[in-house]
Amino acid sequence: MQNPRRIGLISDTHGLLREAAIAAMRGVDLILHAGDVGHPEILEKLKALAPVVAVRGNIDTAPWAKELPESAIVQAGPAKCLILHDLHALDHNPKTAGIRCVVSGHSHQPGSLVRDGVLYINPGSAGPRRFNLPISLALLDLQVDPWGLEFVELSDAGKHS
Repeated sequence: MQNPRRIGLISDTHGLLREAAIAAMRGVDLILHAGDVGHPEILEKLKALAPVVAVRGNIDTAPWAKELPESAIVQAGPAKCLILHDLHALDHNPKTAGIRCVVSGHSHQPGSLVRDGVLYINPGSAGPRRFNLPISLALLDLQVDPWGLEFVELSDAGKHS
């Protein structure tokens, strides 16, 4: 995608895509899924909203998931983003590769931090609730400087897609 303005960040769906997640990502220009997809239908439903770049997570072991890379680099306008499932698998300094944003999942814990000029984002888990962690995704707005980042907490109730 040439110049996306808003990027939807999602991870750890574990085969569950909530209506609230679909609603939250309506209008995004690109979706990055940081692994533990669970079922290929999740990616098809997301592709109905926007182009999707997805990576394989530790639960993505079925034959369909072998097509997913373990990591991906996406140039999204001003944002060169690295997507991987588990941040602990990062084996190089992203800044030296010109990466400005790292998107990961795995921990189910939403959060962000800037280290050495690189924005690290974990959108949290959008799938089944785990322990008392929130159910969430994130929206990255590239139209502002610094980039805008919003975490969206998803309802545990309601219809699931």
